[in-house]
Amino acid sequence: MNDHEKGSSRDVVGAWTKRCYFAGRAVMDSALRPYDLGSVQWYVLHRLVTTGPTMQRDLVLLLEIERATMSGIVSTLVRKGLVEQEPDRVDQRQKILRITAAGAKLWGDLPDLSFIRSVAFDGIEDADIATAVKVLQTATERLETLIQKGPFP
Repeated sequence: MNDHEKGSSRDVVGAWTKRCYFAGRAVMDSALRPYDLGSVQWYVLHRLVTTGPTMQRDLVLLLEIERATMSGIVSTLVRKGLVEQEPDRVDQRQKILRITAAGAKLWGDLPDLSFIRSVAFDGIEDADIATAVKVLQTATERLETLIQKGPFP
């Protein structure tokens, strides 16, 4: 394989990773649309249901989204009555999020979204998936290290 082919193969990995992510998210958004939820709102509810009360700032880090974006998502969930937000007892500037009874009820009514993973990955060998994970994990770690080192060449 010549250098040009290697470069284009590496470019294609990123393109397909992005397309797969967006396709999965589109299916997720479509499945959640009848419940008036988006995928990030689902992730917030999922965290609150599976982990319990969570600091809003921790969700910003976990979901890797901007604070302002998270604030809008939380405001929407609070307005819908699905989540409650209260100041932290130690640091009043920080907010703790909890699922409400209405949020828990809605969660129980939501479809099981594991079908998305099944459609995407069933029939693909475990070894192939492990290789894909390893490649993407290594590339991500390298890029995160580059960001921390700064400035760029």
